[in-house]
Amino acid sequence: MNMNMYEFETLSTKDGFNRSLSHFRTVSSLIDNFESHINLADLLNEALNEKEIDHRQIMPIVRALLVDKYAYRYESLTLPQSITEFALFVDEIKRWKAVDIVLVYFHPDLGPMVLNPKNSEHFDSLNNMARSELLTIYVGSFEKKGDEKLESKALDTIVKLFSGKKAKAPDSLTKGNFAAKPRIPAKAAAPKKSQKRSTPAASETKHAKASAATASPAGVKEKEAEATAPAAGSGKRRMTPFYSVPVTNELFHNGNVEAWKRIIQSYNHKHPSLEVYIYYEGERIHDIHSLFKWGKVKHGSAILFAVAGEDIKDVAKLQRYLKQGASPKFEEFLKYPISQILNLF
Repeated sequence: MNMNMYEFETLSTKDGFNRSLSHFRTVSSLIDNFESHINLADLLNEALNEKEIDHRQIMPIVRALLVDKYAYRYESLTLPQSITEFALFVDEIKRWKAVDIVLVYFHPDLGPMVLNPKNSEHFDSLNNMARSELLTIYVGSFEKKGDEKLESKALDTIVKLFSGKKAKAPDSLTKGNFAAKPRIPAKAAAPKKSQKRSTPAASETKHAKASAATASPAGVKEKEAEATAPAAGSGKRRMTPFYSVPVTNELFHNGNVEAWKRIIQSYNHKHPSLEVYIYYEGERIHDIHSLFKWGKVKHGSAILFAVAGEDIKDVAKLQRYLKQGASPKFEEFLKYPISQILNLF
């Protein structure tokens, strides 16, 4: 049976029809700005922030516009190494005025992230680009027909740069009409006074030694510095930097595991739209019990965590409770019945 007879099945319901119509209108509304030489990654991130689209629409829009309509050249690579510093890439590619470039990085937790490599702000929500993850590079000129030789040279150079190889762009890539330009969203909020961001302490290294000020689960009323948490109300999912929790107990044993489970349960109960990710030795931990089973998490080790979502709150408080849960004072979290969710946040 010809399966094409079902390709319009989603349009048969009111909800499916309206969602499809909204998607088509969104794509159409992007075209004028795009043809005015505004990078598609800037447009899509602005639309995400304004909640005009969601993440499921990113790849269909990228495919429809960059590949089908404007015939951008593209290439994908599996990153051979993790990348944590992006300034060198941005500083180099920002010089390339001859071509327009869009990157799509497939984040293992957040999904596809569309990036303008000439816009450093797009990398603020990235802790790193992880080894063995997928990166797709699109190069074109906001038109259906660009300079194939220049586009191919740009692709080859970017692939080398992200592969950790030395690469020098020809002078021809630095001359053109597609210079990086700031994008001011139409619905931009009033500027806020700058605030100093708190930076992770030196103990946030992988094997940092503990010196932990612990807090009681009863709750502490003090001002929390929410380091690098994104602004409230944003429609774009972000992830905080990795925060370190030093293990100050003689071993991260089953009691510490149960304390952590109850702390994270309390956090999720207060902030159901946010997710807490746990990492140890470079790997994401899906089951906290595995930290105990490994028998490797001992005194002086460090466990990392990050929070992902839109309106991220209480990160500093969560870090403080997790530090206590990894200390000899973990029992404070186990005094209450298992069925009772702790009121920590």
